[in-house]
Amino acid sequence: MATRETYTVSRLNQEARTLLEGQFASLWVEGEVSNLTRPSSGHLYFSLKDARAQIRCALFQNRAFLFRDCPHNGQQVLVRGRVSLYEPRGDYQIIVDYVEEAGAGALQRAYDALRLKLEREGLFAPERKRPLPAFPRQIGVITSPTGAAIRDVLATLRRRCPSLPVLVYPVPVQGEGAAAHITRTLHLAAQRQDCDVLLLVRGGGSLEDLATFNDETVVRAICQCSIPVVAGIGHETDVTIADFAADARAATPTAAAALAGPDMLAWLVKIGSLDERLQRAIQQALHRQRRHLHGLQQRLVRQEPRRRLLSHTQRVDELDQRLRQALYQQMNRERIALNGLAGRLGARALADRVRTQRRQWEQLAGRLGHAMHQRVRVAAQRNQTLSGQLQVLSPLATLERGYAILRRPTDRAILRRASQTTVGETLEVLLSEGRLHCEITALSGVDFPNTPPTYRQPT
Repeated sequence: MATRETYTVSRLNQEARTLLEGQFASLWVEGEVSNLTRPSSGHLYFSLKDARAQIRCALFQNRAFLFRDCPHNGQQVLVRGRVSLYEPRGDYQIIVDYVEEAGAGALQRAYDALRLKLEREGLFAPERKRPLPAFPRQIGVITSPTGAAIRDVLATLRRRCPSLPVLVYPVPVQGEGAAAHITRTLHLAAQRQDCDVLLLVRGGGSLEDLATFNDETVVRAICQCSIPVVAGIGHETDVTIADFAADARAATPTAAAALAGPDMLAWLVKIGSLDERLQRAIQQALHRQRRHLHGLQQRLVRQEPRRRLLSHTQRVDELDQRLRQALYQQMNRERIALNGLAGRLGARALADRVRTQRRQWEQLAGRLGHAMHQRVRVAAQRNQTLSGQLQVLSPLATLERGYAILRRPTDRAILRRASQTTVGETLEVLLSEGRLHCEITALSGVDFPNTPPTYRQPT
């Protein structure tokens, strides 16, 4: 058998480097800068690309300080350097020793031209954008099913609203055919109307990686979509034309999910706060009515019973009915509002918790209604008792039993002793029915100073 020579990886990379550096002397290369990084070492690492290929470049610190304004991402540059190979990774690269600007990059020029064209057409106008639904029934996500963006979106939605259904539309987010696929998916989602809001998301990347979202057909499909679209493309510093066309723009896919999905825990806290406010309002209403009823009772004691007793009793009954009706209407309105909020939340995983909160609320409402009924009943009984007591103490009741009241017609003073009048004086006698005017002809049982008592037969 022929002897075969075995290379190690290190030896192969070393010989490949020697071959490349020996074959190509210093040369000039033109291309567009992308993936530029500036580590703390002061070296610059970037890629040069054209429409079909790219190559890595390294500009070391001892030369980089000469070119502070160049290069930067998206810039078309001319570089001079030598071809080499980075042995630890086997990367083919250019060691740059000089760089100069060759004009704006083709992708950047196309980006600026398309953005200006669509802006003049009014596709980015604020009045065209639609508000996002506060409680979507289902959220659609248009993205790659294998990327990190879908994992971030699902994790965020699971944390904020675990019961909210999510429909994933799998599409490629870069490469040939990606723009056409996203366009068809946007039209399909608008036609099916399965979702209330759509998230168009992907992770970060260079300008060429995000070229799909700078495609005119994708941008127009976003504007034509009848469902609100939230764009969460790249990192915070990445801005695509799709961001301008979308109804809302988020800095990242995670931020897009947070923008579209309601925070279930925050809404539950708000519902609890509304329930507490409702209970406080009912307690305050009862307290006001109780004070008003107490005032009516005090006024009833101070005034003539027979003339006002019936009217006050009727007024108490009327206030009781109005109080009941107002409280029941308020409770029904709040119950309907709470049921509406709970229904819009659509909490499936939290259904047990919501039902528990509703049962507690209904128990409290039942106890409140029972307590209110008891309070009103006790007040009515007390009112009836006081009315009976006033009836017993009323002077009119005394007259009904055959007694009479004497008073002077002039000053209407009530006489309690015989010594308060004189013989010959005319008095008014009040009976249960009618009045008498009588003249005093004799006094008996009266001790007058220095005058012996005189007893006469009453006439």
